Amino acid sequence: MASTKINSLTTTIYNYKSPRRYINHKSQNQIKLISNSLNPKPNTTQLPNTLYSVSFKTIGTGKLGISRYPDFEYSPLGGSGAGTAKKIDDKNRASNSELSVCFNVATLYIPSLTSQTTKFLGFPLPPFLKIDISPEIFQGTINQESGKVELEFMAKFFFTAGGGIYRAPALVVRTVLTTEESIGENKRGKGERLDEEGKCRLVGVAKVETIDDLFMNTFLSLPAECLADLQAIISVSDNQS
Repeated sequence: MASTKINSLTTTIYNYKSPRRYINHKSQNQIKLISNSLNPKPNTTQLPNTLYSVSFKTIGTGKLGISRYPDFEYSPLGGSGAGTAKKIDDKNRASNSELSVCFNVATLYIPSLTSQTTKFLGFPLPPFLKIDISPEIFQGTINQESGKVELEFMAKFFFTAGGGIYRAPALVVRTVLTTEESIGENKRGKGERLDEEGKCRLVGVAKVETIDDLFMNTFLSLPAECLADLQAIISVSDNQS
């Protein structure tokens, strides 16, 4: 019996096979290739992209109008702003002279409506009245070949009286200032394209909604249309020149 058990144990040990070990025969280059495919490096190659500097200055005399009132005569001398532009890469366009423009609203200054800048019915605005303009969006396109300009413009207008004793909630104005024609239901304006010196006339009709102020809503008959008509100089320069 003992001999039989020993023989059985010996046979079992003899027939025992250790677990298979799988050996990776891939070369170091193959391992690196697999590693790179699992953790690809970001593509840092960028296409050349020419940026342009754009400047904006208000000149001459324009007008601002709202509701049923006659237009204000507005002379915003000293208004200015700066931004950047780049060419619009569109193969479907017949011309590649159109630029996409974005002005930095932090640098954009448009003079307030005061007795120094504004006249109503030929008389300066009363000194106790003031309307501040706070731009929030100023961007769009400029066609250097045709001189056509279209700029989305959004700003808040703050009406104050008596040195700030009365301050109305902001009037929000959003429009497209264009060198073409802007037509609303009751107001319209016609712009002028850029000339060789960069001078142009920008016009835009917008609708001003009611605000949380009964006096201003009644006084201006809100909601109502408004008109902006400005003369400006827009200059574009190549940063790489």
